[in-house]
Amino acid sequence: MHALATLAAALVLPGFRLAAVGPDGGQLYAGRFPQTVRPGYVYLPPGFTTSARYPVVYLLHGLPGGPSEYVSGTSVVGFADGAISEGRLRPFIAVIPAAGATQRYDGEWAGRWARALVDGVVPWVDTYLPAIAEPQGRVIAGLSAGGFGAYDIALRHPGVFGAVESWSGYFAPLRDGPFKRASRATLAANDPALLVASEAPALRAAGVRFLVSTGPPHSHWIPKDATQAFAAELRRLGLDPALRTYASARGQWTEQIEAGLAWAFPQT
Repeated sequence: MHALATLAAALVLPGFRLAAVGPDGGQLYAGRFPQTVRPGYVYLPPGFTTSARYPVVYLLHGLPGGPSEYVSGTSVVGFADGAISEGRLRPFIAVIPAAGATQRYDGEWAGRWARALVDGVVPWVDTYLPAIAEPQGRVIAGLSAGGFGAYDIALRHPGVFGAVESWSGYFAPLRDGPFKRASRATLAANDPALLVASEAPALRAAGVRFLVSTGPPHSHWIPKDATQAFAAELRRLGLDPALRTYASARGQWTEQIEAGLAWAFPQT
């Protein structure tokens, strides 16, 4: 079965190489996505077949940092393999691209890197993988700066993603990366609090789902109650977010990711 799944994956992932096999047969492939500079990963679930259609989660890493946060840092492959094999999660594909030209990039998932995701990575996935190529089949989520990026990208591109998650993220653009010398208009156009208010009717009509979660603050850039305040704004707009908080810093990243994936892909 593993050999057949590996063959199927090799046929649909041009330019990617097998990087790891999970404990239950899920597979991790490494390669470079269109319009990106650094390599990223694709996770395919146990029993992967090109005859099925899978939902896809786009996982945005924190900054500075890289896609390996999800592989070696939080062991997404092992968790996903076990949860899918045990029937706790429906099978899904995870796509983990990279922002920045190097690991030292300390900006935002915005500008060039947001365009790469929307204009390069998502169409590539829909073309080469057996993905559910519609908003209800796409989730975008991220850690810290990736959480800001997930909301900024999803709200700036309504109709692309059907669910959005922030894990210990923030909800206002920082003066770094593409925003370092940005005008007030550009900052406003990338402010999730403003975007969600203007897009609320369309988001409600489309049934977009929202999750925000947080542990203890890990950066002086992130206000202590930013997640709770943003969740309150989503509720005020009738968008009914899921809110999760974690009291301990130890293991909070792993706990938030695992809970977020369980929220996104419950077994029905």
